[in-house]
Amino acid sequence: MMIVEYIRYRVPQAEEFEAAYRRAAVPLGRAPQCLDYELSRCADEPGIYILRIVWTSAKGHLEGFRGSEHFTEFFAEIKPYVADIEEMRHYEPVLQKTEPVLEKTEPTLFDWAGGAAAFERLTETFYGHVRQDEVIGPLFAHMDPDHPQYVALWLAEVFGGPDRYTRERGGYPHMLSQHLGKHLTERQRRRWVSLLMDTADEVGLPADPEFRAAFAGYIEWGTRLAVENSRPGATPPPQAPVPRWGWGVAPPYQP
Repeated sequence: MMIVEYIRYRVPQAEEFEAAYRRAAVPLGRAPQCLDYELSRCADEPGIYILRIVWTSAKGHLEGFRGSEHFTEFFAEIKPYVADIEEMRHYEPVLQKTEPVLEKTEPTLFDWAGGAAAFERLTETFYGHVRQDEVIGPLFAHMDPDHPQYVALWLAEVFGGPDRYTRERGGYPHMLSQHLGKHLTERQRRRWVSLLMDTADEVGLPADPEFRAAFAGYIEWGTRLAVENSRPGATPPPQAPVPRWGWGVAPPYQP
């Protein structure tokens, strides 16, 4: 019988806790015993969190999941917060508005990639190469030292991570302002894409076909849009949300 586990945390370091659970969500999402999960933060007391996990059964959780390599990876990330647990119990559904969850929730591309650290590693290494490149290096000759970090925030938000670029950098309008009037060429765009894809290999982003197809899809779309927006006389919409990219037609393979 399907069972729902609720865990209540009271944590002092919210940002680190959320980051740990974004990493832990990857092995949790891969576990066949996990049907769905959700981590919610209390709106009244931000240090309180409720983790809800829907399991195939109590046995599936306690014997199947906890005896698997998925649990080992999961627990390694959340172990520092075990002492912050105030309550942990299993519940049997009695009444619900919708039908029970039948399919697993897919991890975000952000989680699958390895979270914020993966995108920071990607952009730091990438812009190190950009500075030395004869085609696009001149575009970034006077680059803000924090530019790689800002791009990491953007990519993290696009791929399903926290909305820090929107909250801290101004979201889509600010990103748009970085391209207006820059007269970017197709040669520069292709070089930017090529360097980024090579860097993704170099820093060890997931190489499975599903992730790379989704990742490359956004990079192609985003860079082509940037070129269009940089043309003389371009009038793109001044206001829009940051795009949120998903798996598309090929979700992650989870045996």
